[in-house]
Amino acid sequence: MEVIKPPTEIERRHQRPSLFLAGSIEMGAAEDWQSRLITELRPVEGTIFNPRRDDWDSSWEQSINNRHFREQVEWELDALEAATLIAMYFAPGTKSPISLLELGLFAITPPGHNRLVVYSGSGAKGTWTSFVAVTEWPRNGIGTRG
Repeated sequence: MEVIKPPTEIERRHQRPSLFLAGSIEMGAAEDWQSRLITELRPVEGTIFNPRRDDWDSSWEQSINNRHFREQVEWELDALEAATLIAMYFAPGTKSPISLLELGLFAITPPGHNRLVVYSGSGAKGTWTSFVAVTEWPRNGIGTRG
């Protein structure tokens, strides 16, 4: 299993299966669930895109004018597009507004593109379960748990 993290450049189309780890980070305050999942998936062939940046600085202004912040946002969007599967986790005690945005962006992808699996242990569960009901999930291979 190859793990790619920002700011490493992403090839737009991988020839092998790839997984984007969407979900709670909360500017570094959320549990590092990504590392646990990567450890469990280590024997599997493919690529994992992990947006949890090793050199993240929570003092960076969240502005398109901040080159580090913009680089992070662009990396995540590129990795989401390149991934063949998106795993999304809402950690307990988090709100994860960016993850909810990503959920909205990729829940309506056309068939044959990314597949989305959602697991929730947080207060955001009401938001995404309502979204699921309104958009008549599951469709396009999208599934939910939690």
